[in-house]
Amino acid sequence: MITLHHCPQTRSMRTLWLLHELGVEFQLRSYPFDRTLREPEFLSLSPAGRVPALEIDGERMFETGAITEYLCERFSPDGLGRSPGSPDRMSWLVWLHFAETVSQHTAALTQQHVALYEDDMRSPIVMKLEAARVAKCYAAIEARLQTPIESRDHLLTSGFSAVDISVGQAVYMARHFVALDDFPATAAWYDRITARSGFEAALPDGDGIYDRAFYAPWPVD
Repeated sequence: MITLHHCPQTRSMRTLWLLHELGVEFQLRSYPFDRTLREPEFLSLSPAGRVPALEIDGERMFETGAITEYLCERFSPDGLGRSPGSPDRMSWLVWLHFAETVSQHTAALTQQHVALYEDDMRSPIVMKLEAARVAKCYAAIEARLQTPIESRDHLLTSGFSAVDISVGQAVYMARHFVALDDFPATAAWYDRITARSGFEAALPDGDGIYDRAFYAPWPVD
């Protein structure tokens, strides 16, 4: 049996989307994004007190990329995954881990805009730098989707895979701070993958981390 430990609008949404796409049976345990994750019971699942945590066949996993790689190898090695020897294996691994590059900058922006309640705690310099780094990530996705001359529908030439889920979920979070207006290929790809029922099923049912769709740069110039 599989149990996913999840907080809405966090990296564990990536695993939730993947599980829906895999079509495997699983249980979902949702938590508020608070000190519950620091309780001994949860730390026994994820020692850093972070989500996702996954229980599977009596074993416990944490770290989103590792969970994605394991689930794909076990349940969909050449569907949502790309097995060793596949022409797209190298690209699959690169884009799987690139999702974390996007997420680390979004996490910094989430801290600045959401977690720090007082204006004097926030740093306009950090906000500006991290937003610029997210835009650089968008530019990397844009270049990938427009290369070669004939554009791709997905990040891999061979079609939709778990890396579209991983990077797509990272972009879902990042769009709360940096719009896709200057990246048309990325925007079209994002619209395409988020029209999938797996994405819809992974969206928060109620409260998440964000209380608005977009957080404007602060302070306003």
